[in-house]
Amino acid sequence: MSYYFGYVELKLYIYLIMRYIKLKTEEIEALDRILKNSTNNTIRKRSQCLLLSNQKRTITDLSTIFTVNRRTIERWFDKWDIEGVNSLPIMNGRGVKTRLKGFEEEVSQQLELHSRNLKNVLLYFEKQHNIRLCKKTLQNFLKDTGL
Repeated sequence: MSYYFGYVELKLYIYLIMRYIKLKTEEIEALDRILKNSTNNTIRKRSQCLLLSNQKRTITDLSTIFTVNRRTIERWFDKWDIEGVNSLPIMNGRGVKTRLKGFEEEVSQQLELHSRNLKNVLLYFEKQHNIRLCKKTLQNFLKDTGL
């Protein structure tokens, strides 16, 4: 009985290392076009990874080529199986969310009141709302919201 479990573990290990993405010719052409024409480095990297996997490169080889974890390559493959070409870009919503969300009107009022002096606006938000920001964060918020 223990021999069988060892065999299953071995097959699972081989599956994880020897997993390949099998691409159709139109998918190969699309990924090749994306690899050559895309300006986004992440999209190019993922498309190249899929093309190399189609050429029977192992997950461990791909992880060393792209300097990512083996599990990251597996996630790229899983997303490709589900979403196809739409899986290549990074999804929206990543990164730190702004602390001023919902305060757009109040920020614009404070900018008018203090004649666009950002230091006074920062002091106001620290005193009134206990929100500490740096000047660059406020500048980025103003740029993103169009204020």
